[in-house]
Amino acid sequence: MPLRLIQIEETLNELLGAVLSSRRTVTGPARKLAGLDREQQEFALHWASVISKSNSEMAYQFVDHVSDAFGMMDTDGVTNWIIEAMDVYDRQGLYPGSASLREVDAFADRLSQKKYAVSLEDVVGVLNKYVKGVCGRDLDIQSDAQAWTDTETLYLPDTFKRFDSEQLNFRLYKATGAFLLAQTRYGTFQVDPATGVPLICAAIAKFPDPARALRIFESVEHLRLLNCLRSELPGLVRQMSELSSSAQCNPELQERSDLLAAIGRPDSDVMDSIRVVSELYHRNIDLPATACYQGIVDLEKVRLTTRKRVDREKEKFRSDLAMLAESLARPDDGEPQRGQANVTLVTEKDDSGGVDMTLTLDGQPVIPPEAMAQTAKSIIQDFGEVPQEYLVPASDSRYRKDLQAEDELAEEIDNSTQDVIYYDEWDYRRRHYRKNWCGLRELEMHPASEKTVDDILAKHSHLVREIRKSFEALRGDNKMLRRQSNGDDLDIDAIVENYPDIHKGNELTDRLFVKSGRLERNLAVVFMVDLSGSTKGWINDAERESLVLLSEALQTLGDRYAIYGFSGMTRKRCELYRIKTFEDPYDSKVRARIAGIRPQDYTRMGVIIRHLTRKLIEVDARTRVLITISDGKPDDYDGYRGDYGIEDTRQALMEARHAGVHPFCITIDSQAHDYLGHMYGHVNYTVVSDVRGLPLKVSDIYRRLTT
Repeated sequence: MPLRLIQIEETLNELLGAVLSSRRTVTGPARKLAGLDREQQEFALHWASVISKSNSEMAYQFVDHVSDAFGMMDTDGVTNWIIEAMDVYDRQGLYPGSASLREVDAFADRLSQKKYAVSLEDVVGVLNKYVKGVCGRDLDIQSDAQAWTDTETLYLPDTFKRFDSEQLNFRLYKATGAFLLAQTRYGTFQVDPATGVPLICAAIAKFPDPARALRIFESVEHLRLLNCLRSELPGLVRQMSELSSSAQCNPELQERSDLLAAIGRPDSDVMDSIRVVSELYHRNIDLPATACYQGIVDLEKVRLTTRKRVDREKEKFRSDLAMLAESLARPDDGEPQRGQANVTLVTEKDDSGGVDMTLTLDGQPVIPPEAMAQTAKSIIQDFGEVPQEYLVPASDSRYRKDLQAEDELAEEIDNSTQDVIYYDEWDYRRRHYRKNWCGLRELEMHPASEKTVDDILAKHSHLVREIRKSFEALRGDNKMLRRQSNGDDLDIDAIVENYPDIHKGNELTDRLFVKSGRLERNLAVVFMVDLSGSTKGWINDAERESLVLLSEALQTLGDRYAIYGFSGMTRKRCELYRIKTFEDPYDSKVRARIAGIRPQDYTRMGVIIRHLTRKLIEVDARTRVLITISDGKPDDYDGYRGDYGIEDTRQALMEARHAGVHPFCITIDSQAHDYLGHMYGHVNYTVVSDVRGLPLKVSDIYRRLTT
């Protein structure tokens, strides 16, 4: 039987007396609690008692909202809501803690989404196996805000939480990956041999309204790809249809069946879709909804990626042919005449949809190496065949040049000094690491006059006080720490909780004491500061000022932190400058090193991230954070720029995350949105529009990342 209103009021009056007045009574909350069942009432009063021991106002807010919480969540959810609010109270104080209790509906929404959400990280292993099993090209899988493909990478959202079912959200990942895969497998982006550009790019550009034409194409091509998939994977197509029904969207194109007949055949191609688009463009048609697994088509990015791949693979295939012809030459043939071998290549589709190849060189049948066969499959995906001009061995093998260059560079590294630490570097073009490719040296930052730091402190004295004050708020006051192994007094709550063990005579936990102290933040942070030549001037000054202000504030907080600068030139001279290690106190030596910060050479980021990740994981901390302060993208003298530098840096950041390190980047590059989201993830970087705001921004970001 539920408790009566008067019983609840008596209990609440006793618990909340400190925050009650003539205008604020327990009548309202008590009436709400009276509407709960007995079990929920006892749960609420128990927690009200527990919370009131920390703060009576928090307890009042709790009993005023707990009945709403039970209307949205089960008991476990309500418990999580309480724990989160109390955690906010412990770390940020009464106002944010009370707000967390009042915002119970927002918490319930988050909990609901989290309950059924499926993350890409959880399913990427399964998707990778699926992609590698059915695709002729070695596609990568990466996260992005929307689902799409550039024909080399499948981009999928970090999380799917569209359905109130974990199973359906997993199926949505599978269906989305399969549909993007179908675009590359069934020729959505088939290339025009004459231009090296996908046919659809040129076709869409001819329409007066390319955006409308593209939208029609997406609907038509969706239908064609489903027909292609249905012939090979009918079960998957049924699941896609079920997902559309569950999402309450109908992606079917309602048009005359004879018009759509051309794209209803399993052997239809993208030109059939383009012809249907031409028919539909001038009609006043209602376009269907986009399927939930369909994603978007980004023609410009497809065009750029395809154009680069076509050139790269043509050169590689011809070089591989030259190497193959040379390896087959007999000793008495003399110097092989590259480019003159007679090559034929016959391809046929096998039963599984793959490609069988028969290659002959000067009439002699040969089995192409696996890498060469893989290149050929990728070329066939683009063109439908290997074009005739590809079947001419290169007059000079770039592959051999690469081998020679790698041997020379490896020898140079072997001859370098012993204080060099070697790291692999990710080559996205080969999709593997270059082993021991970068040599890194740790150097001491050359100190300068401390007067520089004194001048900064004098210039920003008001900011120092402001930042220090905001950091003091993070530290918090002394709190009563419960369930300690030693302390000033017995913890009655802990003893009550363990009473069953006492009664049974079982061995007790030793955490039965309370003591006063500060909650340990238990984190370690490394600041990785770009010292490339492009930071010369205001940027370098702002970096120096940021580190001075931050270090002054961090002394208040007591966090473990380290500061390193990085620069260098080529992979053989990657340099990391020690400004402050975890072991160094913030003293005159560190201040002199900060004053000594000067712009140096280039920005090779991957090797630095790998080295600092290694340092961070050696620190015993619950949270490890790597904050990069930079003015631009990766760039080095020996070609470490563009996609190569970005992809290696991204790979190093992924390695850091897998090791438990949280990377974040603060940059002043206004063009950074083009690449930082790809490298760090869309929520793990920020762009400072005005370099003069860098000192404050760094402090603000630090506080947000570590609380």
